[in-house]
Amino acid sequence: MSRQFFVNVVLAIALAMVFLLPPAEGARAFFVFGDSLVDNGNNNYLVTTARADSPPYGIDYPTHRPTGRFSNGYNIPDLISQALGAESTLAYLNPELNGEKLLVGANFASAGIGILNDTGIQFANIIRIFQQLELFAEYQQRLAAIIGPDEAQQRVNQGLVLITLGGNDYVNNYFLTPISARRLQYNIQDYSVLLISEYRKILLRLYELGARRVLVTGTGPIGCVPAALATGSRNGQCAEGPQQAAAIFNPLLINMLQGLNQEIGSDIFVAANAVQMQNNFISNPGGFGFITSKIACCGQGPFNGVGICTVASNLCPDRNVYAFWDPFHPTERANRIIVQTILTGSDEYMSPMNLSTIMALDSKI
Repeated sequence: MSRQFFVNVVLAIALAMVFLLPPAEGARAFFVFGDSLVDNGNNNYLVTTARADSPPYGIDYPTHRPTGRFSNGYNIPDLISQALGAESTLAYLNPELNGEKLLVGANFASAGIGILNDTGIQFANIIRIFQQLELFAEYQQRLAAIIGPDEAQQRVNQGLVLITLGGNDYVNNYFLTPISARRLQYNIQDYSVLLISEYRKILLRLYELGARRVLVTGTGPIGCVPAALATGSRNGQCAEGPQQAAAIFNPLLINMLQGLNQEIGSDIFVAANAVQMQNNFISNPGGFGFITSKIACCGQGPFNGVGICTVASNLCPDRNVYAFWDPFHPTERANRIIVQTILTGSDEYMSPMNLSTIMALDSKI
């Protein structure tokens, strides 16, 4: 028996133990903010081109139908919900989110948005981050109407928050065209500092709204996604500009979160080093059971990285051996690896602690 086979078996057992947990009574509420990496279908209810509501999206979801998730199946919030022992949070705009469903939490994320208000303007009607925060305040009023203001506040304070922002501010703003308004204004270092400054305001507003345990992901390896390889790669290497951006942004983000925690006097904000998590299987896809980390399962053009995933796209027969589902988003299997690292990863990936430690600490409160 090879060592790699043994490692794969152990990983499979660990994943099964985490993701096949039965729903727990009174699981903590879960709130999600951000972009397409975590959108559970809000954009289905908007007039926008940033949507994933047609096949083959959702091909491996239990219903085998598109849900608005930018995935072949489950996305990161779904898998975190499973780890919490809870059902998936519904998109806030989903009309089914009412009554006791509100106790589970809510997903406010909207594909196409960024930290900056002008990110994603090409997608027209999307829920920008300041609007997501307004909806969070509205959600709390709705929750209070059901269980009372004190219990509602406690439910929010004891909840878990996931926020994913930043990638679109580079991909769909700074690097959108060879000469963009933001590139004329800022070099990549100064633009990254601007993003971190604005992100800090967003996180402080989340804290004001009652969030007390917040997972904050940095950007992924935005220069290595199939879309970047298709448009900005030399010989299949990661695109230099976007990779430089990720290398600048993520350390700045971690430092900012550490400063916020010191200022508040508690480990409210937890950094998830998404770029490092994904770099592992991008640089060594075979070690994680993938046949490629360059070619998207669904797409067209070089690396299947051009345009969007549609019924007319090339579609791989086995999504489990592809790291990327479409030109920008990981497959469900890659998402499972990311969430397992969020749960149990070392301080190389999770700072100041991983989600399993958070769950153990918070269970004693």
